[in-house]
Amino acid sequence: MSTPGSSSPLLPRALSSGLTSPLWRSGAILVAAGMLTGAFGAHALKRRPGITADNLHAWGTASNYAIANGLGLMLVAMHPRFSAHHFAGPAILTGGAVFSGSIMALVLFKNLKFLGPITPLGGIVMIAGYVGLVL
Repeated sequence: MSTPGSSSPLLPRALSSGLTSPLWRSGAILVAAGMLTGAFGAHALKRRPGITADNLHAWGTASNYAIANGLGLMLVAMHPRFSAHHFAGPAILTGGAVFSGSIMALVLFKNLKFLGPITPLGGIVMIAGYVGLVL
């Protein structure tokens, strides 16, 4: 068993050091949250009164984006140059969490209509994080 930050046959030291970073951990949490909410949506959410097929589709989209953004953050954390980017990682994390979280909140709590305009703002911040990696 290797310790965090040590080299292994599969991951050289340069890559394995990213596995302990806050970005890596945040990405892992986002993936886990996406999986948990996806399972909840597939099994328990559809039994709630007032949940429509459109609500289930929106929920699935939100959980898929959480997983994709979490994996993206984990990859960014392992990259030698992108892991030190001061804008991209936090923007992907914040934008992804706001995007997915606001959709889920809108599905669960229909009276929180003010979150409707928040969802695209989260998406814009998330996309800006990925664009920031290119610049």
